Amino acid sequence: MRRDGHIHTPFCPHGTKDSTKLYIEKAIKSGFTDISFTEHAPLPANFTDPTPEQDSGMSMTQLSSYVEEINHLKHVYQKDIRIRLGLEVDYIEGFEKETTHFLNDMGPVLDDSILSVHFLQVNDQYFCADFSKEVYTELAEACGSVEAAYQLYYDTLEKSIYADLGQFKPNRIGHPTLIHKFQKAHGEKIDDDKQIRHILQLLKKTGFELDVNGAGYSKPDCLEAYPPLTYLEFAKSLGIPLVFGSDAHSVNGLHKHYDKIYTYLS
Repeated sequence: MRRDGHIHTPFCPHGTKDSTKLYIEKAIKSGFTDISFTEHAPLPANFTDPTPEQDSGMSMTQLSSYVEEINHLKHVYQKDIRIRLGLEVDYIEGFEKETTHFLNDMGPVLDDSILSVHFLQVNDQYFCADFSKEVYTELAEACGSVEAAYQLYYDTLEKSIYADLGQFKPNRIGHPTLIHKFQKAHGEKIDDDKQIRHILQLLKKTGFELDVNGAGYSKPDCLEAYPPLTYLEFAKSLGIPLVFGSDAHSVNGLHKHYDKIYTYLS
């Protein structure tokens, strides 16, 4: 079975306007039998998105249209491919209550979902850690060092794993080494082997799936998967379910780098 469990859509405000049908038709042509649309969920209304365009998630006004479109296409293509309606939900420290309320409302209609960390809190300021090299530099400076920024990311990721977000909490952790996105830009060699293995052990302990995310290969300052392939055998040895995710924000990016990863999934 070929599965891509992390796909965005034209409802993503920072993606492309490629139609959802084009994603599906490419998936079928590429031999995929199971895909999850996991659009960025709306952020809590009382959270201020720190990105310049405040476009990290879809708006609440788009949510019902997104659900209707994916459910319609599930029916249209039901004989050709399994389509799952999902969301990529942000874990934002300090906004657990709001996220739980959102999941309580949306959880019953979802087939799949991912819990991801993009926003890191330093004192009273939030940084979108993967937005740009410049923002990453600001984050590292606020933390005191690049190494400290890495540690903050893994500490926040651990909090997301243990957070009580109710019965509809996502069961897959997204791109768990996203903090590597600008590793070639900051130029420091950070040894986070211990932290990565610890996170994987926590996934096993708590029963999460792992998003094996190929998008990092397309990032010129990363050039590796999230997590790096060297950790997949360890994850498999723990018995963690591995789900490939292209994290595509365009049809061109759909299933990209699957050829580098699929042999580790079986």
